[in-house]
Amino acid sequence: MLDRDEYLAAWSRWHGGADTSAPLVRGWLTLAHTLARPLAVLPPLAATVAGVVVAAGAVPPSASGGAWLVAAGILIGLSGLLDSLDGALAIGTGRASRRGYVLDSVVDRLTEVAYSAALWVAGAPGWLAVGFGALCWLPDYLRARAGQAGVRRTGPISLWERPTRVAMTGFTLGGAGVVSGVDVAGLDPVRLVVTAGTAAGVLLGVVGTVQLGRWLRTELSGPDDDAAPPP
Repeated sequence: MLDRDEYLAAWSRWHGGADTSAPLVRGWLTLAHTLARPLAVLPPLAATVAGVVVAAGAVPPSASGGAWLVAAGILIGLSGLLDSLDGALAIGTGRASRRGYVLDSVVDRLTEVAYSAALWVAGAPGWLAVGFGALCWLPDYLRARAGQAGVRRTGPISLWERPTRVAMTGFTLGGAGVVSGVDVAGLDPVRLVVTAGTAAGVLLGVVGTVQLGRWLRTELSGPDDDAAPPP
């Protein structure tokens, strides 16, 4: 198993030279590496599958409401850790592959569908939950398309990376569960918290996408702007 600094450097290489110095990203990756060390014998695919199952498992307690929302928030956080754990196991033990990299990206999108569904059944308006999910998907789609256009770098770490998406979903659902028994002048505190948290996620998603878009505009400008796109 690679030590932490070696793992961070290897992770950066697998993600187009992404900067790992940001406190949130570095802390998240360090946590994943710490968890992976005693589990190094496990196949990365086990953590990948477990992450999807746990994320989907957060939807039923979200629909149940009340104190069950705390359990849903915990499951969301656990799914995020499992998502990082599979990468830590693959990269840290030298088992990373292009196939695994693509599979991990697909699983990320599936878990984010579960996040949006959990927010919706917990009380967020449907259009807001859809916007949340779309903005989870859009930055990574932009990076993928930019890669097809020849951009080899991942770009700057925005406000709306995977750790932020997981944290916003988990804290929103957990916070809604905490206030579920509170009377707020006849209003539904769960719906208020879930709607506000989902809206905050949408706002962060817009800001993060704009950050990425401005960087991509610079990366994609140049003499090849008028060239035909790749097939």
